[in-house]
Amino acid sequence: MTYRDFTVEEHGFAGHMAEPQQPTDKAVIVIMGGEKSILPGIHLAERFADFGIVGLSVSLFGAEGLPDDVDRIPLELFGRAVDVLHQMGIRSISTYGISMGSIFALLTAVYIGGIDNVVLCSPSHVPFEATAKDKKHTLGHSIVTFEGKELPFVRQDFSRGSMMKYEYNADAKRKVTRMWSAFNAAYHNRELEQKADIHPEKANARILLIAGTGDESWPSEYSVNYLKNLLDERNYEKEYKTVVYSGASHLIGVMPSKKRSKWLYRLLPLIGLLYHSLNENRAACIKALESSEKEVIAWIKKG
Repeated sequence: MTYRDFTVEEHGFAGHMAEPQQPTDKAVIVIMGGEKSILPGIHLAERFADFGIVGLSVSLFGAEGLPDDVDRIPLELFGRAVDVLHQMGIRSISTYGISMGSIFALLTAVYIGGIDNVVLCSPSHVPFEATAKDKKHTLGHSIVTFEGKELPFVRQDFSRGSMMKYEYNADAKRKVTRMWSAFNAAYHNRELEQKADIHPEKANARILLIAGTGDESWPSEYSVNYLKNLLDERNYEKEYKTVVYSGASHLIGVMPSKKRSKWLYRLLPLIGLLYHSLNENRAACIKALESSEKEVIAWIKKG
């Protein structure tokens, strides 16, 4: 496996690439968080390379030349990443987004184009309002821009204190985080929800949607069904598929190699303190992790 780093100053985006030893014409742009996230995107890029696919992790924030947090991130970053892959002779480009990264993965296909497959794990179906670093209040800005203009977004209320505190939610019929409740309430504003429509039917790519019914961070199952309904109603011509795992957590999709990242798998009990489903439904969550990875790789290789 070979590696390459990218900077905003030189390449127009910040990121890290892992290339398999064997030549390939397939690549995945991995979108999941910031430059210094607890789980760096390069570990997922490496995992794609394990399957013979170039993995290019693009950072959303935290690197030199990028915002400090998820606030008005320009989609053009991903256009630069697409250009780099084309210059390498890559013929089939996919975007892979997990959690917040799912929004940018879909928007890249819709606004930038040139994407063959979109994979969304634990997604949101709309952009949302940028949040301050303290995660206690929002900023009045969209998390994303294109051509200098903010894209429409829903407004979530983060003023109730710790967003990772668990509480019972009547809509979920179970205990979820306050963050789940905040996004669920934001989606109840149908006017803003509809204005923030990403228009997935414009993606011109095969779309795979994955969620778990035990997601405690935000209502990703709702988002998966919402996007599917839009694609159904708008007679989307490309192939699309939804996979919803019973009891599975927010943590789903491709995970780093067990051999390469033994430390991560030793931390699963601690991660379970954050994502309670991982402790309460451990067997279902682990099964979903293994199955969803197979779904993702098969989807990309088929496309």
